[in-house]
Amino acid sequence: MDVLITYDVNTETSEGRRRLRKVATVCKNYGQRVQLSVFECRVNEAQYEALRAQLVGIIDAKVDNLRFYRLPAPRGKYIEHFGVDHYTDFDEPLVL
Repeated sequence: MDVLITYDVNTETSEGRRRLRKVATVCKNYGQRVQLSVFECRVNEAQYEALRAQLVGIIDAKVDNLRFYRLPAPRGKYIEHFGVDHYTDFDEPLVL
């Protein structure tokens, strides 16, 4: 399944800046950054639950915001994009 993860971590403190780095690192392990605080991830149900648990365990729910959006398939049919696109489609042949 394709999942869009967005987050807004309060960085007014050093703990907040640390949480922000941790959230980004976890998201990078599962997908790719498409905007500063937005990741697109392709995961199965078990990976989704693990990812969700890790991120919920990192944030401070009193000051941070974390959202998960499950994207319907096929991805390209439901996403409209304008401007610079950093998305890499891993289903397409990889040419180096």
